[in-house]
Amino acid sequence: MKIIPAIDIINGKCVRLTQGDYTTQKIYNQNPVEAAKQFEAAGIKYLHVVDLDGAKSGHIVNHKVLEAIATQTSLTIDFGGGIKTDDAIALAFNCGASQITAGSIAVKNPQVVEGWLAKYGPDKIILGADCNNRKIAINGWQQESEQDVLNFIQAYQAKGITNVICTDIAKDGLLQGPSESLYREILANTNINLIASGGITTMADVLVMKAIGCTGAIIGKALYEGTINLKELSALC
Repeated sequence: MKIIPAIDIINGKCVRLTQGDYTTQKIYNQNPVEAAKQFEAAGIKYLHVVDLDGAKSGHIVNHKVLEAIATQTSLTIDFGGGIKTDDAIALAFNCGASQITAGSIAVKNPQVVEGWLAKYGPDKIILGADCNNRKIAINGWQQESEQDVLNFIQAYQAKGITNVICTDIAKDGLLQGPSESLYREILANTNINLIASGGITTMADVLVMKAIGCTGAIIGKALYEGTINLKELSALC
């Protein structure tokens, strides 16, 4: 299973939110590149980078931070937040992303995502299936759509998606454990590579995600708050 630390960016700084609420932001590092280098030094190979300014505004804002991390580390980066156009996805890849996450655009304009799948291939496009009360959330989690998370993933599996990040927003940032039952349901009813995100708090949580069949685990606040030790985590890499 891939161990994937998260770096969320607002105003060029490494922050964490609680349940996607922008008013709860807490700055953990003024320099996201420094945080990324710490992960790399511990043996981590993957990184999840979210442009929260981009997610909220609808266009990429912090691409220079992505570029700095990509050029100053050897981490394999997936990047999301504000990717809504062909120019935006090209910018993300040109700045060093190995994969991009299609979230809001996958709800609002599926034809665009289908075009990206055809152009770049399913290995380069991750479906962002972030949900609240099972409903897919969009626009930096500021709004809910009417789409059920399982139906949403199944529909995109039929379009060729193979990689999915799923965050249960109700769990995100609370340090109270992940949505094991939701992930079990998704895994039982799809044939995709599922990356669990949101609420992973302890090493026991990480091992449960591995045991139920998740391909990866994104870990954010638990690393910054120290409820998961980076050295202990790197032993799984």
